[in-house]
Amino acid sequence: MKKIIAVLMTAALLLAGLSGCASDAGAKTPSIGEAGTGETAANEATGETSDAKGLTIDDLKKAGQLVIATSPDFPPFESLGTDGAVEGIEIDILKLICEKLEVELKIEQVDFETIIPGVKAGKFNAGVSGITVDEKRQKNALFTDPYCLAAQAIVVVEGSDIKGKSDLEGKKISVQTATTAESFCTENGYDVKSFAANNDAQSALLTGKVDAWVIDDLTAAEMVKDYNAKGDQKLVILDEAMTTEPYAFAFAHGSDALVAEINTIISELLSDGTIKDIFAKYGAPYTSPVE
Repeated sequence: MKKIIAVLMTAALLLAGLSGCASDAGAKTPSIGEAGTGETAANEATGETSDAKGLTIDDLKKAGQLVIATSPDFPPFESLGTDGAVEGIEIDILKLICEKLEVELKIEQVDFETIIPGVKAGKFNAGVSGITVDEKRQKNALFTDPYCLAAQAIVVVEGSDIKGKSDLEGKKISVQTATTAESFCTENGYDVKSFAANNDAQSALLTGKVDAWVIDDLTAAEMVKDYNAKGDQKLVILDEAMTTEPYAFAFAHGSDALVAEINTIISELLSDGTIKDIFAKYGAPYTSPVE
């Protein structure tokens, strides 16, 4: 009897082992820079990611491309052109950087809140979407030097009794998820409603679900101008801003040599006026991060 049981147990173990091998053989092995699907879903759900190995200049040259993640609902920094391609201020700057690095630029469109976790996990080489450098983000990503200074604007409907920051107490504010607008408003006790896309945050204001909308000043100017040109209800950008902050590009920690090289390029583009000219191309005012 014991012998029969032993034989049956051995057979069961063999079947389990074969089943495991079949499962492994059929599974997709993530490529370099790609996180496993299950891990990615868990990371995005919790906001936590495992740290990726930093990107070196040799890695970039070998791949022949810089893969960036962006949320193209942030004009004039990123938006979709008439041909469906991503265009904007940051895309033009990154194209010049890639030219000097002698690599191609590859663009992945994602929700803004997944950009930093994706860069940290090595799913993308860089995060590029009007990203403000702050202490919290610096724990999860390595940033280049800033290429401009921006502000968070307060947008209201025409005729609103909100004239400045002091009038926002007790009011509802719409913001884009995972932005500094969201963190600033939340940390300062405002009643915040967060949306994955700025278009939805704008719609919340227009439909009366919120009393004000906080968003990057240049993007606010672009979106308000476009809406006011065709909408019956007018939007107004208040003179007083919520914050002033530096914008830069995010890379995985450990990419120090590559970021140093990119910083040299950014410095050159700042010094010769190229970045200022790019802002002018999109009709956007420019504030330099350097005196």
